[in-house]
Order: sequence, then C-alpha cells, then structure tokens
Amino acid sequence: MGRFEPKTPVKLNPPNYEPISIDHLAKCDGNVPGYPTYVAIKGKIFDVTGNKAYSPQGQYRVFAGKDASRALAQSSLKPEDCRPEWSDLADKDKKVLDDWLTYFSKRYNVVGMVEGASNL
Repeated sequence: MGRFEPKTPVKLNPPNYEPISIDHLAKCDGNVPGYPTYVAIKGKIFDVTGNKAYSPQGQYRVFAGKDASRALAQSSLKPEDCRPEWSDLADKDKKVLDDWLTYFSKRYNVVGMVEGASNL
C-alpha cells in the first residue's frame, strides 16, 4: 500500500477545477445550513462534508471554509494561521504541506479552485 493511502479505498469523482469565490468558500464552514463543508489547500478546494472532524464541533473545524495551507504546513490549529500564504515557509514546512495535499487528494473530492488563488 502506498504512502498516505486510506485504510478503506475511496471512490473519488474526477476533479472539478471551477473557480469558487472566497465568500462562497467561507460559507462552507459547516455552520451554514444547506452548504457543504470545504477545506482548501494550495488553492484546491476539497469537500470534507462527511468527516465530523471538520464539523463545527470537530477538532479540525478551524480549517473549514478557508484555504488553510499555512496552518497545515505548520501543524497549527490557530485560527490566525489558517491563511493561504505559504511560500515564505521553511522547506520542511513546505514538505508537510505537500504531504497534506497528497493526503487530502486520496480521500476527498476536489470540487473547485479558490478564485484568484496565487498560492498554487
């Protein structure tokens, strides 16, 4: 089994790279009825709706509705670290971020790209 492979195989849809606005992404934080729960990494938006860890009471709720690239790279749960900028980070943090991107890519559908993202 490859690195970061899920324990149970996941059937993913083909990636969708349609632009999604920051405003729409912000509504996808698990708190707005009728909206899914999304997390973005390096501009790619993943649908994490089925994972309770990203729900309003979940341990990773801070990432929901945002591009959380910097926080994931730094293994931080601080709200102020949940932002898209990551290019100034140390190489070891960039490696962690790439590992998170791989992890999410094997588990969650890509539903869009953050509109105007410059952190790809």
